[in-house]
Amino acid sequence: MRVLHRTCLWKFRIILDIVLEYGIFFVVKLSPELTQRLVANGIRLTKQREEVFGILLQKRDHPTATEVFLRAKKHMPSISLATIYNCLEALVDCGLVKQVNLDRAPTRFCANLEEHSHFYCEGCGSVSDVVLSLNRAWDLPPGFVVVQADVSLRGMCPKCSAKGSPGTGDSKRESQVFEDGLTAEVTNPES
Repeated sequence: MRVLHRTCLWKFRIILDIVLEYGIFFVVKLSPELTQRLVANGIRLTKQREEVFGILLQKRDHPTATEVFLRAKKHMPSISLATIYNCLEALVDCGLVKQVNLDRAPTRFCANLEEHSHFYCEGCGSVSDVVLSLNRAWDLPPGFVVVQADVSLRGMCPKCSAKGSPGTGDSKRESQVFEDGLTAEVTNPES
């Protein structure tokens, strides 16, 4: 199975259409052009893969495979957990979904392909996308070349930290500057 290159993915993301909305659930329909390109790269787009991809796009809360399975069962009662794992693996392999690994916790999945990191709330267990702005270069030994950097942050989300300190606002974005000039912008998932 060939992996799609990152430059091609942005074109694919533009082609993606969410065409119908039913209450809180979305029906995701990929364009014929995207489907043809995936097939050309050895990826067969099945109803199950389309359903799993739609679930990841619908609610960007970084679900585990089990959570995806429970959501998919509502629309496809006969789908199995093994099928969910196979669909997620195929979507990761073709570059449409990222795996999010936080310590020893179950693997989570993210359909956000923009450069970002993740914030794990130790209070409620939620995972939020975080845009990191590196204000200085990494101090690497000579000859090392960074191809990818995976940074994850741990702490308390605004909802959990507000339980201990009244008066915390409900802002969707919050910036924090760490020592060494690292700036993090945290985007909280919708409640």
